[in-house]
Amino acid sequence: MNLELSDEQQLLRRSAREFLSRASPMSLVRAAMDDPRAACDRLWPQLAEMGWLGLTIPAAHGGAELGLVELSILLQECGRTLLPAPLYTTVALGTQAVLLAGSPAQHERWLPAIAEGTLKVTLAHLEQSAGWSESGVAMSAAESADGFTLSGTKLFVPDAGLADRLVVSARTNGGITLFVVDASVDGVTIRPLDFVDGVRKLSEVRFDSVRVAQDAMLGAIDGGWPVLERLFDFAKVALCAEMCGAAERVMEMAVDYAKVREQFGKPIGSFQAIQHKCADMLVAVESAKSATYYAAWALANGEPDAHTSACLAKAYVSEAFTKVAGDGIQVHGGIGFTWEQDLHLYFKRAKACELAFGTPSWNRELAARVLLDRR
Repeated sequence: MNLELSDEQQLLRRSAREFLSRASPMSLVRAAMDDPRAACDRLWPQLAEMGWLGLTIPAAHGGAELGLVELSILLQECGRTLLPAPLYTTVALGTQAVLLAGSPAQHERWLPAIAEGTLKVTLAHLEQSAGWSESGVAMSAAESADGFTLSGTKLFVPDAGLADRLVVSARTNGGITLFVVDASVDGVTIRPLDFVDGVRKLSEVRFDSVRVAQDAMLGAIDGGWPVLERLFDFAKVALCAEMCGAAERVMEMAVDYAKVREQFGKPIGSFQAIQHKCADMLVAVESAKSATYYAAWALANGEPDAHTSACLAKAYVSEAFTKVAGDGIQVHGGIGFTWEQDLHLYFKRAKACELAFGTPSWNRELAARVLLDRR
């Protein structure tokens, strides 16, 4: 594994940081809490023009044909600004599901539209059990001569209110099958949910006898669960990259504040307790990056420990981000809790990410199962 970024990867990082510093200020992030569609409409054409929406899409379909490491570099920069647009959900969830399970005809049908910015896609998987195991899928897909009828409810669907298509998991003949469903079709009802993260909105999506054609099925019938397992690993690592960027930004804000805030005639950064806290934040951020980029490299190269690396990265990075976000608030003292400060937005994102794709304890259990099976 080469830990150094190539010239092209460094260029991607620099260009992303420069663009996002202009296009995604915190004022836009705060505005997106009240009107997410307006913020998305403003940013989405620019993201398409930058080539980010097609980053992992093959060149034959209008993409850049890059991998998870490059996507992680991009998402780390997006995490720094809490980008108020469904880039993560479209690229790391929807696009990757189509890439993993779609037929050549489906690739031609959906991937160019995603790359050019005319199609946003997210994943609708969690249900009432809120479990990430196969047994948690109860939504039914009844097969008929001309397609399927979907019935059930999905919960905590990220960016569903902005999506044009939903990748939906449903139970068929005892197995799990994936479908790509038009979010605006009759029978689909999207209801926003109140959640801790006010920027990345979650929704309840109801499917009331929704009819889909045979060609809406993504992959083989009853063959969806192995696809979802691979998709979850990819999505976990991509989310870890976002968390690394957000945690790094919190650390920078804390250090900057410690340099200018004075107590007893001295900057608080001169006090050993604050220095230790900032040093701990640095160690947590750098360790999180290491775990994330190793997992990204392992998945991209098909390493034997790719799955366990993704699970352990998700467990460690989500805890590290929460700790860093909390420490950042403590360095700021009482002002860190105020609405005017941006720190609470990062802390809320940390708590939301901690639950996404399984809690830290759940991901450690998944890794432990693999290790025990090898004995």
